[in-house]
Amino acid sequence: MAAQPDTVPIIDAHHHIWRREDLTWLQGPSQPRIFGDYESIKRDYPIEEYLTDIAGTGVIASVYVQTNWPAGGALREVEWVEEEAGRTGWPHAIVGYANFLDDDVATLLKAQSRFPRMRGIRQQIHWHEEALYRFADRPDIADDPRFRRNLAQLADHGWLFELQLFESQMASGARLAETTPDVTFVLEHAGMLEDLSNAGKSRWRDGMRRLADCPNVATKLSGLGTFIHRNDSALIAEIVAETVSIFGAERCLWGSNFPIEKLWTDYPSLVQSIRSAMAAYGDEDQRAILCDTAARLYGLTVKADS
Repeated sequence: MAAQPDTVPIIDAHHHIWRREDLTWLQGPSQPRIFGDYESIKRDYPIEEYLTDIAGTGVIASVYVQTNWPAGGALREVEWVEEEAGRTGWPHAIVGYANFLDDDVATLLKAQSRFPRMRGIRQQIHWHEEALYRFADRPDIADDPRFRRNLAQLADHGWLFELQLFESQMASGARLAETTPDVTFVLEHAGMLEDLSNAGKSRWRDGMRRLADCPNVATKLSGLGTFIHRNDSALIAEIVAETVSIFGAERCLWGSNFPIEKLWTDYPSLVQSIRSAMAAYGDEDQRAILCDTAARLYGLTVKADS
């Protein structure tokens, strides 16, 4: 018998905390962003507020993901989050930042490895023809030999890489995963589906299948309101169903993307959307997607019984 979705414990595998003073992109006039008007989050978002947001939702552990501190701040970012975790017990794992186009990246990785909650690195390499959606300065970073060579050093630490790219870059991402088999990749935001036309969805499915052919790639069901700026339960259920059919539940995990998604929804409503999508699955798959896959990938020891 399938578990009731509202009884399955959750690991939030993608959220942020921050102090406004540390992030230049939260200061000064707002700039056009992929997630729209962000005036309401141009402030501190401390772990205490996150814990208030998740109260009563069944979240038992969480993973912090880097927030683009200014150049030179990657080590201090990890140090600060580790301090917050030591003080409050949350978050339970940290994904920091490093630039794998920097041949001295090994020095940073070694310094970050002093912090026990470190589990991986995110360097956002997503590029889109639409300038508003663009983060990287070129689309082919994943094919850069220097990037690949330096990224392979993650295996020395047993860390994963959070892979953030669009459908047009998925073949490149798959080649990266194939040439770096000792590193686990977690595809961010279920491949960032932004073109909801039939043709757009078809291209996205093809790219997702290409990535799923790589056994060292998992995918995160997060950020699903990024391009529509709302919590749409029907769209979330559709993306979940498509993604799970391609990757299998054992390679899918969930993340809130808070406080970005707080721009258009509250945490309990977001959790209700993913739990509703989970109602179509049996007990083992529900637990994989909501808890067990994240626990395995991020090396978390948690009590996953409801």
